[in-house]
Amino acid sequence: MTTAFFTRMLSWLTGSRLTVDNSVVRELDLDRFLGSWYEVARFNHFFERGMSQTKANYVLRDDGNIDVINTGIKNGRPKTAKGRAKLTDSPALLRVSFFGPFYSDYRVMLVDADYRYMLIGSGSDGYLWILSRTPQLADTDRAAILSEAKRRGYDTDKLIWVKQNRPAVA
Repeated sequence: MTTAFFTRMLSWLTGSRLTVDNSVVRELDLDRFLGSWYEVARFNHFFERGMSQTKANYVLRDDGNIDVINTGIKNGRPKTAKGRAKLTDSPALLRVSFFGPFYSDYRVMLVDADYRYMLIGSGSDGYLWILSRTPQLADTDRAAILSEAKRRGYDTDKLIWVKQNRPAVA
């Protein structure tokens, strides 16, 4: 079972409330969303702890769902996690699973007009990702994303900036 599932269950049992604004963007062009994204920053969580060079690839399936292929390097070795995302009534809210029948929210909270970067949240305030089409963000883009995350109530000091030592493609 996933940490997100346990977090939601604990929140439900204890009556805890979400402390951040994790609302999604009104529109998301799925065709522009698909493809490869570098994970440039994230909150620390067990399933990516110690990983660098993390990248996500989203591929539309014949059944209308999305294959999610996450890659990275941990302890000098390549790692891959394959999952599936289901579309919902809101195009910017996906339901993602890497663990059998257990799905978690994947919330696109900010996307650049040119689909160069995104701010991604979940159903709890314990998860946050910054994704980019390039391994590094321009300073102005980084500032805009961090400003939006702070406005929404996220503690951006908890972000881990991912090492993206990717070699240049010939």
